[in-house]
Amino acid sequence: MKPITKLITIIIFLLCSSIMNSQTVRPVRDNVGFCWNAKDMNKLMSYLSKHDSSKFSSKNLIAAISPHDDYLYTSPVYFPLYKILRAKEVVVFGVTHGTVRKALNDPKNVLIFDDFKLWRGPYKNVQVSGLREIIENKLSKNYQMLSDTAQEIEHSIEALVPFLQYYNRNIKIVPVMVTEMSYARMDSISTQLADILSEYIKQKNLKLGKDIFFLISNDANHYGEDFDNSYFGLDAKAHKEATDNDKRIARENFNELIDNEKIKNISEELWPSYKKKKYYPSWCGRYPIILGLMTVNKIVSDLKEGKIIGKVFKYSDSWTLKVLPLKGTHMGTTAPFSLKHWVGYLSAGFYLK
Repeated sequence: MKPITKLITIIIFLLCSSIMNSQTVRPVRDNVGFCWNAKDMNKLMSYLSKHDSSKFSSKNLIAAISPHDDYLYTSPVYFPLYKILRAKEVVVFGVTHGTVRKALNDPKNVLIFDDFKLWRGPYKNVQVSGLREIIENKLSKNYQMLSDTAQEIEHSIEALVPFLQYYNRNIKIVPVMVTEMSYARMDSISTQLADILSEYIKQKNLKLGKDIFFLISNDANHYGEDFDNSYFGLDAKAHKEATDNDKRIARENFNELIDNEKIKNISEELWPSYKKKKYYPSWCGRYPIILGLMTVNKIVSDLKEGKIIGKVFKYSDSWTLKVLPLKGTHMGTTAPFSLKHWVGYLSAGFYLK
């Protein structure tokens, strides 16, 4: 082969490899609010471990709700959950935020999957479990859509990856974005999805909580002028009323037995489509919560594992927490905090009983 021909061949090979790699690895969406540097992640977790005194049990923990906002605001709410979460692969039910809905002409009534083989992590790339392909092959095509673009511009799942990878460098994930849909539609989709997951768990003899875990990405109320959400006003009293309402919803719906009646009640608390109340808090995870809990409940029933018992770990908000006093990292904040603009967060765990 002539030198010039050889050089051209090498260039073409490198270009093709670069293109293939860019299609294989999902790029980071938010490189400000989240942590993609191993040294910074270690520093953050060291700080949190020194300032967190929570003592929740990890025994029989099989599913959870996690926040997905900036770490400098929210990590004290992430931490009580992730310090006890241990699993080999995690199905993550994520949000379909407004940015995605606008870009994709507002898809509804489906779960959105991507085709990336790897996702970025602070320590190394994170593998997508082969379970995703099984779900895509077996779930009705009417219940799903494939869009790498959707996952590229959605941040609610990537936010959870660094915390998961910190405790398990070989963690595998199954990213599932949940769009807006009716309760009946969710019931149908979750039934089929639970059948697929239950079969997978049985075939591989997996243990819930240890081998496979179910994680729901959610931020609670988005309150203030920027969210067109100021029902209680914009002062300290309004902040207390709005956060008290969030806490009540969490307390009444994510503690004790999680059954069909409670899941239905959560949807009525959070979905404006019911139009039975004067005020609906703007929770950014109102659909993943219902779909996720429906699916987990049905899996537990299919496997004859008993019942699910919930426990709220922590609730707070960006106005109360303000910015974590952690210096010398690449992390920042992507939004302000004030009485006119704040976001609520909670973490909660769901146990087998």
